[in-house]
Amino acid sequence: QVQVVESGGGLAQAGGSLRLSCAASGSIFNINRMAWHRQAPGKQRELVAGITNDGRINYADSVKGRFTISRDNARNTVYLQMNSLKPEDTAVYYCKIVTMTLYDYWGQGTQVTVSS
Repeated sequence: QVQVVESGGGLAQAGGSLRLSCAASGSIFNINRMAWHRQAPGKQRELVAGITNDGRINYADSVKGRFTISRDNARNTVYLQMNSLKPEDTAVYYCKIVTMTLYDYWGQGTQVTVSS
């Protein structure tokens, strides 16, 4: 059984920072890609940032220069450092893990709320 658990969400003021963490545990092997997605009320879920096991990174245009994704392969953990937060960053943030065999696993989500 695989568990994907996010943490670090909460309330921040505009211009502030938050750091999200996501840890995968259980019977999960050979993780390839780890990514953060988000879903705001009334909107579709969208990719925020992703990182592969060989370090290739991509970001949504809306977060470039403000968010930084990183991972600790030994701990099966991915992080999202969010700086210069804006009210439009308010959403539920989900962690997605994709294995080499293309199975994917999602976390339960963590709420990020940015006040103006």
